Amino acid sequence: MRIAVLSDVHANLEALESVLSSLAGYDSLFFLGDLVGYGAEPNEVVDRVHALNPDVVICGNHDYAVVTGDTSDFSVHAALAVEWTRRRLSPRNLDYLASLPCSARLEHNGLRLAAYHGSPRDPINEYVFPGTSEHISRSMIELAEADVLLLGHTHVPMQAETSSGCLFNPGSVGQPRDGDPRASYAILSIEEEKVDFKVARVSYDVDSAASKILQGDLPEFLADRLHLGY
Repeated sequence: MRIAVLSDVHANLEALESVLSSLAGYDSLFFLGDLVGYGAEPNEVVDRVHALNPDVVICGNHDYAVVTGDTSDFSVHAALAVEWTRRRLSPRNLDYLASLPCSARLEHNGLRLAAYHGSPRDPINEYVFPGTSEHISRSMIELAEADVLLLGHTHVPMQAETSSGCLFNPGSVGQPRDGDPRASYAILSIEEEKVDFKVARVSYDVDSAASKILQGDLPEFLADRLHLGY
C-alpha cells in the first residue's frame, strides 16, 4: 500500500498542482490540514482537493480559524490572511472546511495509522518539531494508540522511529519552512509490517504564487517567505 501524504497547502495552487503532477502509483491520498491561509487561491485549492475525493482530509488550525473567525492565537500576518480568506471563500467551500474532522484513524493489515494536524494531545494547534525527544515522540504515538502517527503543522519534514512506533511529518506543500522553497510531500509505503516513509521535493512556479499574494493585497511577507522557504 502506498499513501501519498500531503499537508499545509495553504491556498498555494501552483505548489499543489506541481505535487499532484509528480505523484504516480499511489493507493490512498491523505491531506493533514491547512488547505487555506497565507496563499491567494483558497477557493481553487479547496475545489481541487474536494474533486480529488481523498481518503483522508483533516482540519488544520488555519482551516478552523477561517470557519470560526477566531484568530486570537495567530500572528498579525496570519490573522490578516484568515480575514482575507473569510471574505473570499465561497459558502460551499466554507461548509466543506467546517465538515472536516480533527483526526483520522485507519488500519491496514493490522497496522494502526492515526493522523492529526497538530498532535494527539492538541489535534489542531500543538507543534511537534524535528528534534523532539524520543520519549515525547513515543508518548505521542502511545497516546494516539497507533503504530504510525502522521502529523503536519510545523511545515518541516520529520521522521522519528521509537520502540512504540513511527512518527512522520511530510512537511508543507504550500509554504515550506526548512530552508528549501520546493513543495514538500511524502509517500508512506506499507508492505506487511514493513513501513517506509520517503519525503519528496518538487519545484513549482514560486514567482507566480508570490505574485498572486501581492496582487491580492495580502502581506508582502507572505510572498517573500515562499522564495526563502522559511
